Parts: sequence; structure tokens; C-alpha cells
Amino acid sequence: MNNNLTDRSFWKTYWKNYQYGKVPQKMFFDRFLPKDLNHKSFIEIGGFPGTMSAYFHQKYGCSVSLLDFYIDEEMVRETERVNDIKPDTIACIEQDFFNFSTDGKYDIVFSLGFIEHFNNTRDVILRHVDLLASGGLLLIVLPNLLGLNGWIQRRFDKENYDAHNLKSMEIDRLKKIMATFSLKDLRVEYTRKPIVWLEPKAKTSLMIRWMVKMISYAIKLFSVKGKFLSPYIVIAARK
Repeated sequence: MNNNLTDRSFWKTYWKNYQYGKVPQKMFFDRFLPKDLNHKSFIEIGGFPGTMSAYFHQKYGCSVSLLDFYIDEEMVRETERVNDIKPDTIACIEQDFFNFSTDGKYDIVFSLGFIEHFNNTRDVILRHVDLLASGGLLLIVLPNLLGLNGWIQRRFDKENYDAHNLKSMEIDRLKKIMATFSLKDLRVEYTRKPIVWLEPKAKTSLMIRWMVKMISYAIKLFSVKGKFLSPYIVIAARK
């Protein structure tokens, strides 16, 4: 069975509507990170156009690399420019993650919204772990589409919804998978602040976008972690 749920043409179309902006000053996963990451080697898996690579460099001073099987380098440089980052700070590696090999290891291996696009969840996580240096930090973030946000995606953006492996979002299954790697300080948990969203596609009507935004504002009153409202799942561990 093909492990990939997407291909290059899917992502080329997806990024046509990308809107550049400043990286945030803080992220919900910051609490999983130590404060002193200056000059630590960092690789972002599947993170084109490098927004989170820019974030880790700007906020934490990491030496950053971006690995993706689709990279438009001009867009990465524009991400740097918009965020006042020196050109070529983000090292670009355009390669299929499943064919990628390197003698070097990384202090931080990170992905956001990546592992859920593949059928074999354990295999894709194992490949993250294999890139870690001894004592290195693993941080994997994936969306939770098993609750309200999944209903929104299924109702208004079925194409995007179908590009996700929903089994990868079963938190008990994730915990069992992570227990097989003998990592330290393991945490697998939902994030707290609820939010729903739609991907930036021109075909989505303004009315639907407005409605989803109003739902997102309303559910912020219910700051609870769980399958129904939590937007993300975070996996954090040390090797």
C-alpha cells in the first residue's frame, strides 16, 4: 500500500494561495521546549516554506534546516525577508523524507502537520527519531481532526480532510507507538486553546470563512483539553 496520502502536485496547488506574514512571537508548543537552544542544530520536516524554521531561528537562535520534497526556494527566501532574517539562513533540503539519509544528527527534530499525511505512523515517527543526536529533542505536532475541527474540514474542505490519516490522531495509539522507542521525558497530549480553521483556498466562500471564524471565537470560551475541542496533539521526548 502506498504510504503517502499526498503528492507533489497536491502541495504545489496548496501553496499557490500562501500569504506571507511575520512569524508569531510565541507558539503553543513553547512550553515543551527548554529556554537555551542557542546554536542548537534544528531540522524541520515537511515544513515548506520554512515558517517554523524562521521561528526557531528568530526566537531560539537555532541553526536551522528545512527538509521537504517540494521546495520553492524563492518562497523560503521571501519568508526570511518578511521576517528580517539574513538570506540563506534557512538551509533547504529538497528531498523525499523517506529517501533522506545523513551522517549528521540534529539537536532538535521538529515537524508540524506532517506525520498525519502518511499511512504508516510508526515508520514516519521512527524516521524522526533516527535523526536525533544523543540527548536531542523530538517535537512532533499534528492536528486533531477527530473532533469539531475535523467536522469543519469534512464539511467544507473534503479534499484536505481526505489527505489526512485519522488513525494517526488517536492519542492512545500514539502513546503505544511512542512507548516502543525507549525515549526519555515522553509526553503525548492534547493542546488546550481550542480553534478551528480552513486552509487558504480561493474557492472557499467568504460566508463560510466568516462562519468558521465566528465558531473559532466562540469556542475560545471553553479552554479545555480533549478530543472534541483541542486543535492539536503534541509529542515531545528526548533521545
